[in-house]
Amino acid sequence: MTTVNQQGRPRLPKLTVNIPNLLTVLRILVTPLFVICLIRDLHGYALLVFVFAGVSDGLDGLIARMFNQRSELGAVLDPIADKLLLTAAYISLGILKDIPGWLAVVVISRDVLILTGIAVLTFADISFDIRPSLISKWTTVFQILTIAVTLLEMEFAGAETVTLALGWVTAGMTVISGLHYTYLGLNILQTGYGVHPKKDGE
Repeated sequence: MTTVNQQGRPRLPKLTVNIPNLLTVLRILVTPLFVICLIRDLHGYALLVFVFAGVSDGLDGLIARMFNQRSELGAVLDPIADKLLLTAAYISLGILKDIPGWLAVVVISRDVLILTGIAVLTFADISFDIRPSLISKWTTVFQILTIAVTLLEMEFAGAETVTLALGWVTAGMTVISGLHYTYLGLNILQTGYGVHPKKDGE
């Protein structure tokens, strides 16, 4: 049985296996390969894997929209694949001291905060929609850019200063995004419902 998404178009069943979902699973599977490349100090290959993951991320979304292959499985797997790669990247680069340890802590702490908020709202049986805010989208862009610049290992006058400045900007946006999500979560928790409140008996 199909469901209908917010645009009024039918959404495929929960466990639909299609090209977008296969690409998403492939992104999850290459994450260990990315970490192995980092551990072996193969930053060039790690960057290729990272770029491949980014391209496949855009491609699966494009295919899903163009051919109406959106599914509930894809809606769950896609953000998991994205967060898994970013989390693995920041933890690995932080441990290897390729990026400042404090930056890795800031990025991971925000994600832990968001997951904690989701768990609390779910436990409280409060309905809510997970929609990335504009600041969240820009935060992700800067987080990805920081990883890419680190893996490029650029060597020019002032390169270290540029990288450090990018790290501070990424950290700042991550903190702002975390505070924004905290505000939204507390507001939903206080009012007792999200964008689409549950009906009696649901």
